[in-house]
Amino acid sequence: MTGHEQGHEQGHEHGHEHGHEHGHEHGHEHGHEHGHEHGHEHGHEHGHEHGHEHEHRGDDAAAMFEPTGWDERYSGEGSVWSGNPNPQLVAEASGLAPGTALDVGCGEGGDVIWLAQQGWRTTGADFSAQGLARAARHAEQAGVADLTDWWQVDARTFDPAGRTWDLVTTHFLHPPDGGMVAVVGLLAQAVAPGGHLLVVGHAPAATFDLSPAHHRAMFLAADLLPGLPSDFEALVVEQRPRTAVRDGVTVDIDDSTLLARRRP
Repeated sequence: MTGHEQGHEQGHEHGHEHGHEHGHEHGHEHGHEHGHEHGHEHGHEHGHEHGHEHEHRGDDAAAMFEPTGWDERYSGEGSVWSGNPNPQLVAEASGLAPGTALDVGCGEGGDVIWLAQQGWRTTGADFSAQGLARAARHAEQAGVADLTDWWQVDARTFDPAGRTWDLVTTHFLHPPDGGMVAVVGLLAQAVAPGGHLLVVGHAPAATFDLSPAHHRAMFLAADLLPGLPSDFEALVVEQRPRTAVRDGVTVDIDDSTLLARRRP
């Protein structure tokens, strides 16, 4: 999937935006807004806005949440996202002791590489095989291949099969019609006792010149709370303002930021 703004705000909006925003705007903003947007801003904002923000600018949010278009996008020349880590990941993970991490809607791997450089053993997950191939190459070039592995999976049907990680994170994953609430519940299954879940996405705002379907895929941090299982404690539920550059213009946006901890 992508779910990846890592500088991806290049349009990770994909539905990765990682729909990943995939939708990742990320550029990540990753990214992955694959629909991800990919929900990925990865573009995942895949659409990652900043090269991490994945942003999906199609007329049909659901169509953005499919891997075929993202594979085609990642097959082109040059990077889709900036490669920079998403700012809310840096803000929150910098205060955690490194352990194991899972980035869903990872797009081209900007967040995965940053986590590995901080000492995390990190799995990057995305629904785009081409995106994962790029991410693996980027990790090798960054010298962190031994701390990373890769998993092709769609966040909408995510099943960790009993595996858990100390940190599970996704940025700019925007499944259609408010589907991110259900995805939060799926991702929570992968969080180890005492571990953390970090979910960041785009708030619906006039800044995004998108269709009504795209706006319905966006969310406020508080909108995600019903998706948290009862053994999770919400630590951060915030709209965090920042600036981003879209089509050469600096705009003010909000990162919808949810950080929750699973009780030991």
